Order: sequence, then C-alpha cells, then structure tokens
Amino acid sequence: MFWFRQGLCFLPAFLVVWSSCTFIVSYIIALFRGDVDIIFPYISDTGANPPESCIFGLMTFISSCAGTATIYARYKYVERLTEQNSLVKPCLNKAGLVFGLAACFGMCIVATFQETAVTPVHDFGALVFFVSGVLYIILQSVISLQASPYDSSICVCRFRLFIAIVAGVAFFPTVICAYFVKQTTLHRHTSDKDYPFHIASAVCEWIVAFSFVCFFLTYIDDFKTFKLQVRTEYED
Repeated sequence: MFWFRQGLCFLPAFLVVWSSCTFIVSYIIALFRGDVDIIFPYISDTGANPPESCIFGLMTFISSCAGTATIYARYKYVERLTEQNSLVKPCLNKAGLVFGLAACFGMCIVATFQETAVTPVHDFGALVFFVSGVLYIILQSVISLQASPYDSSICVCRFRLFIAIVAGVAFFPTVICAYFVKQTTLHRHTSDKDYPFHIASAVCEWIVAFSFVCFFLTYIDDFKTFKLQVRTEYED
C-alpha cells in the first residue's frame, strides 16, 4: 500500500503541498509579470493583480477547504484519544477546533477580497487567519504534549512546540511593523521611509505562513493511524 493511502494521511499531505504551491506559484507569476518586487513582497501582494489574483484566490480557497477537513479530522482523532485515556480536556480540543475553523474562514476572506480591491476587509481576513492560526498551533502543541506518547512521540511534540513559538514570535513584528507601513503601492524602494518596516513585516509574514505549513507536515505520520467513517441511519 502506498503511504498516502494509509489512514487519512493524504489530507495533511495535500494541504502542505497545495498551500506551499499557493504561495510560490502566485509569487513566481507576479514576479515574471513585474507586478511585485523580488525582495520579500507581502504574500497578498503576489495575488493582488490578475491573472495571479485569480489563481491565488482559487488556490487559497482550496487550501482553506483542505485545512477545514484536516482540522476536523484532527479534532475527532484527539476526541477519540480523550475518550480512552482522559489526558486532554475536551474544552481544549474544542477550542482548537474553533480557532482552526476561524483561521480557515480568514483564508476564505483573503481569497475573496483582494488586497487592492477591498483593503479593510482583506486586512481583517488576514488578521483573523494569522491570529487564529497561531492560537491553533499553540493549542495543538499543548494537546500533543499532554497526550504524548499516545498522540505523537516526544520529539514530534517538541518540534510542534518549537514551530508554535517561532510563529508566535514572528506574528508580532508582522502586525506591529505593518502598522507603520504607509505606502500602498506594490513596488517599494529602499529610499522609502517605511521600507525597513515593510521588510521586517513581510519577512515575518512569510515565516508565520510557512510555520503553519511545517506544523501540518507533522500531522502526516499521525494521520496514517486512523480513519473517519460516516454512518447513515434511516428513520421511518
């Protein structure tokens, strides 16, 4: 049996590959079209103009759907572990589900409302995505540590915690420095007064985004061990 056919590991595997392609493909297209600078544009900048905006929106929406499925599967998996050993509080698992779904909803907003078209709504969606996403991986790191070794090995748990710390630390410069960025054009110059703030914010944004990718990468091995079944009951 191929590894991706074991359990539900195809869910996080697809999410990791597709999300990475979403960031990279739109960046390459925008770069070759001359729509963005080569040095660390914001992720949303790479999907601001057509045709890359169409590709970015579609791929981001698919990523949010894959993320929703993965997060729900993880929730049911932890719920099952909780029934067996009671190591994880159910409220903690439910909180992780809520933050995870909120992050996916924020991705849908980002995909639907382009940065240059409806900036306030786009920024709100991005904020929801990053805040909820960081809180989700922090909660899941705590859950993994509490459920170890039933959930994952201690090495994997510590790696998840490390990723969560990196994402949490990088999140604050992303938001704080973005507040001081006043220029709204996609092309920026080193002579701009807010250029250092833009670089710091954009670099940290990419770090947070790929921290999410790395975090879901650690799910692949766990998802090999279980499947979800849907039971249909007919009532007269």
